[in-house]
Amino acid sequence: MRQIILDTETTGLDPDQGHRIIEFAGLEMVNRKLTGKHLHLYIHPERDIDPDAERVHGISLASLEGKPRFAQVAAELADFMRGAELIIHNAPFDVKFLNAEFDRLGLPLVKDVAAQVTDTLAMARDQFPGKRNSLDALCDRFEIDRSNRTLHGALIDCELLSEVYLWMTRGQESLVMDIDVDNGSQQAGDIHFERKPLSVRRASEEELAAHQSYLGELDKAVKGSCLWRTLENPPSGEAA
Repeated sequence: MRQIILDTETTGLDPDQGHRIIEFAGLEMVNRKLTGKHLHLYIHPERDIDPDAERVHGISLASLEGKPRFAQVAAELADFMRGAELIIHNAPFDVKFLNAEFDRLGLPLVKDVAAQVTDTLAMARDQFPGKRNSLDALCDRFEIDRSNRTLHGALIDCELLSEVYLWMTRGQESLVMDIDVDNGSQQAGDIHFERKPLSVRRASEEELAAHQSYLGELDKAVKGSCLWRTLENPPSGEAA
């Protein structure tokens, strides 16, 4: 499935209080590889930006002068997300803002546009209960370089989140997941793996004697011949 690593920056914390999206970023990923296709937009919010929010992302209202309003880019955003799995850190926050923006315009909500939403914060809390699971903390845990991130920004956060997501889902990879077949040089079905012969270790005399002694105890317990004796000595004509 096509995946979109997604993040937004906003004027504040709650769209129910009239706060708006001011930055949107999405990176496309297919078969666990970034395709290079992305959408990154700055959006004029048509309202002030809370000082606390500005201190986090560093985006001022003055810097957004001349940028499009959400109504002008809504269709572009929806088309970019359509049919994809959205990978978002703390997904309820971003989805609530996107839904508020779409609803304001009478457009379909995220659940009607995207195939599904995956919250990497919830994933991290399941994998690392009781630990800090912010994006910064996860980058430190997986030793992902975030030295270029001095302020929160939707695009750089998406780039970091893509690496975090791949680390958290490494156990989902198949044997051929990391083999590049995009160039057509070799198809996955044509790949053959060389398997070394399995080594067989025979039981020692002491181990065989201990096994027979244990079976004798089982015979006593069932007052007859235990099931294992039947398996060791199958009736004539049957394979062991």
